[in-house]
This record gives sequence, structure tokens and C-alpha cells, in this order.
Amino acid sequence: MDQWVSEVCAALGLDDDVDTDAILELARDVAHGVERRAAPVTTFLVGLAAGRAGGGRAAEESALATVKEVAGRWSPAG
Repeated sequence: MDQWVSEVCAALGLDDDVDTDAILELARDVAHGVERRAAPVTTFLVGLAAGRAGGGRAAEESALATVKEVAGRWSPAG
């Protein structure tokens, strides 16, 4: 996994300082607590938000924390 992430980051011109475990944990939480197919979309949105916030580990952690909180209180009824 680490080699894959490094390879993809290099191909995309990104820093490879990615918290892969936190991303996978969020994807698992969303897949089980919201809907399975929401997991990849959610991780994409986290990356987009982190990038728009300037990128880097702090932006990634902030986006992850925000979505983890939303997923924790999610109910399909709204």
C-alpha cells in the first residue's frame, strides 16, 4: 500500500506524506455507517477539501476530522 500511495503521489505531483490509515479508517466508517459506495466518494471529497484548504497534513487531518464527525451523527432520515 505504501509503495502504491508513493507511486500515485509521484505521478500526480503530490507530497506523499499521507495518513493512509486514517483515510482507510474513515472509508470503513462511512461504508459501514452510511453506505458502502459512499466510501470512495467521501474520501475523494476529503482530498478535494484538503487541497482547497492549501494541502498538507494539517488540511488533511482537518477534513478527515470534519467528515468523521458528520459520519458519526449520520442517520438516513436526516
